[in-house]
Amino acid sequence: MTTDQATARGPAPLGRTERIPGPDLARGFMLLLIVLANTAYYLYGGQRSASGAHPVDGSVLDTVVQGILITTVDLRVYPMFAFLFGYGLVMIARRQEQRGLSDKQVRSVIQRRNLWLVVFGAVHALLLWGGDILGAYGLTGLVLVWLFLRRSDRTLLVWAGIGTAIALLVAALSTLGAVAVLAGEDTGNQFDPGFADAAYASITADTFWDSVVARMTMWPVQVTFVQGLFSMVVPVSILLGFWAARHRVLERPQEHRRLLWVTAIGGITIGWSFGIVHALAHAGVISGVEPAMAALMAPQMATGLACGLGYVAVFGLIGGRLAGRRPGPITYAVTAVGKRSMSCYLAQSVLCAPLLAAWGLGLGAVLGSAGMAAFAVGVWLVTVVYAVLLERRATPGPAETLLRRLVYGRAEISHNPSVSATDSA
Repeated sequence: MTTDQATARGPAPLGRTERIPGPDLARGFMLLLIVLANTAYYLYGGQRSASGAHPVDGSVLDTVVQGILITTVDLRVYPMFAFLFGYGLVMIARRQEQRGLSDKQVRSVIQRRNLWLVVFGAVHALLLWGGDILGAYGLTGLVLVWLFLRRSDRTLLVWAGIGTAIALLVAALSTLGAVAVLAGEDTGNQFDPGFADAAYASITADTFWDSVVARMTMWPVQVTFVQGLFSMVVPVSILLGFWAARHRVLERPQEHRRLLWVTAIGGITIGWSFGIVHALAHAGVISGVEPAMAALMAPQMATGLACGLGYVAVFGLIGGRLAGRRPGPITYAVTAVGKRSMSCYLAQSVLCAPLLAAWGLGLGAVLGSAGMAAFAVGVWLVTVVYAVLLERRATPGPAETLLRRLVYGRAEISHNPSVSATDSA
C-alpha cells in the first residue's frame, strides 16, 4: 500500500495481531484493584476515618482488609492506569503515522478521542459514579497532547521531574502540617480535601436525583484536582507513559529489564512502606495520629505514584515472559478484561451503584470492609466472565466499539473489526 492509499483510507485503530500482552494484563488486573478501591466509598453505615475512605469500626477481619487496601491499593492504582493511558496515546499516534497520516491528522485523531473520553466520563458521573477517571484522563490528555506529544524525550522527563517535585513538595508541607496538628498547633480541618465528603454525599443521597446533583458537584473537582490535570500524579504518569512508549518499554521488555526491575522493586517498596504506616495509623496501632490523617493523604498520594509505576513494571516483566507463548486460562481471562477495560470499568459502576448506594438497594449500609471486598471481587469476576465470552467471539466491548466509531468513523470499523489495544481507556 502506498502512502497516498494509506492516507486516503484515513485513521484506524490497532489490529488484533498488533497487541502486546503486558498492557492488557496490567489493565485487566488493575480493574480488580480499582473496584476494590472504589467500593470502599460505598461503606456508609458507620463512622469513617478522617482520611475519608474507610470505616473506623468493624471486625478484626475488616481491619485487616482495610490495612491491605490502604497499603497496596488506595491511591496506588490510578497512576498505573494513567501511565498506560499515556502509553496508549503514543501507540495510536504511531499507528496513524504508519498509515501515512500527517501530523495534523494524527493529532486530530488523538484529540478527538480524548474529547470523547471527557464526554463518556461526564455521562458516567451523571448516571453512576462521580469519581470517574475517564473524564479526568481525557481532559489531561487534551492538554498534554497539545503541549508535549512532539516534544523531545528530555523535555518529557524534565517536566515529569518538575511535576514529581511539586507533588513531593506538597507531600512535605502536608507532613509538616500533620506534625503541627499532632503538636496541638492546628486543628487539621483545613487539610480535609472534601473529596470523600462529596463521594459519600453521592452514595448516601436518598433519591437518585439528589445523587446526580452530588455527583456532578464532585466530578469537576475530580477531573481537575483529585485525579486529573492539577493532581500532578496523573500528568507525570502520562508523560512517563509517553516516554516509555517511544522506547517501546512494554513492547520490548527484554531490552529494558534493568529499568523494569529497578522500577518494580523501588516503586513498590516506596509505596508499600508509607502505605503500611498509613494503615497502622488508621488501625490505631500507631496511636494519636487520627487528627492528622487527612494531612497525610498528600504523602500517601505522592508515594502512590511510585507504587503505581512499580506495578506497571511488574506487568511489563510478566508480559515479557508471556510474549510468544500460548496464554493459560488465567492469563487469557485477565487479558480479555484488559482489552475491554473501558467497558469493564463502566460495568463495575452498573453493578455497584444500584446495589450499594442509598438510592438503590442500600447494601453499602450493612456490609463491612471484608464483605465489601468480597463483593468487589465478585463484581470483577462477573466482568471477567463477560470479557471472556466476548473474547471467544472476537468481539470488542460495547464502550470500545462506540468510542472507535465516534473517533474513526463507521467505514473504518467495518474494514477493521478487531479489538483495539488502545481504545481501552
